[in-house]
Amino acid sequence: MTAEPPAPQIFCRRLDEMDPVVLYRLLWLRSRVFNGEQHATDDDLDGRELESASRLMWAEIDGPPVACLRLLDEDGRTMIGRLVTEPAYRGRGIAAALLREVIATVDGPLAFHAQAHLAGWYARFGFAVDGPEFMEAGILHVPMSMTR
Repeated sequence: MTAEPPAPQIFCRRLDEMDPVVLYRLLWLRSRVFNGEQHATDDDLDGRELESASRLMWAEIDGPPVACLRLLDEDGRTMIGRLVTEPAYRGRGIAAALLREVIATVDGPLAFHAQAHLAGWYARFGFAVDGPEFMEAGILHVPMSMTR
């Protein structure tokens, strides 16, 4: 009988509250996925983490971060972005755990620019497409939102 994998520990912090080693690991993960794997054409580091209301949320399993996302306040709603999972940890529900944590802990409407091929996955959590497809960072995206 195979043991259940450990549940991820989830953390959420503003940039000025973060351990620099954890921050480095999060940015390294994002860079490897967006720039290395997906060949995104825009810089991942856009300065938005420096905004006072910006937060980074991440999951750890027995060590360094294995998934993360960014939360921004924009036009009265929380924008979810930069959701990535370490390739070796994909398919274990870690990104889903992060998204459920956002839904459970963030008040008000949620929105994000989802990679278009993942729109169905996000719809499982109650998000709906609310606009036409568009290109962002050389990748086809679709705007999605959830009003609660």
